[in-house]
Amino acid sequence: MKQYRHHIKGSVYDHSLKVAYLCDRHHRRFKMKTTRRELLRGALLHDYYLYDWHDIRGARRYLHGFVHAGRALENALARYPDLTPIEQDMILRHMFPLIPIPPKTAAGWLLCFYDKVAALSDYFGENKWKKRADDMQR
Repeated sequence: MKQYRHHIKGSVYDHSLKVAYLCDRHHRRFKMKTTRRELLRGALLHDYYLYDWHDIRGARRYLHGFVHAGRALENALARYPDLTPIEQDMILRHMFPLIPIPPKTAAGWLLCFYDKVAALSDYFGENKWKKRADDMQR
């Protein structure tokens, strides 16, 4: 995931760490029924599509936003077949409202929100999240 560019700044890896950090911070502050493990796995794998969409030419490039969640779920299930229904929902539905089917779980809604926050930060913000995400790995 480190080799694939995402948005303007950073890689898919950096973006996924940022989203996982934000979800984890929320989980620590507020009580959630979802386990921390499920929340982090869903957040880390939500963009596990494993290609650089910037290299796609023509009309297919503009479909990336609509199709990458399904591809990410396929790749995640191939690598981690024990994904829970909550994790699967998070990955598959994180592009709401672009994809009109909303998440079924609170964790899915949380990921949706923080994915948008992180995307805006990728486009307009500083890279202050990288240090925090790196600290979270330790």
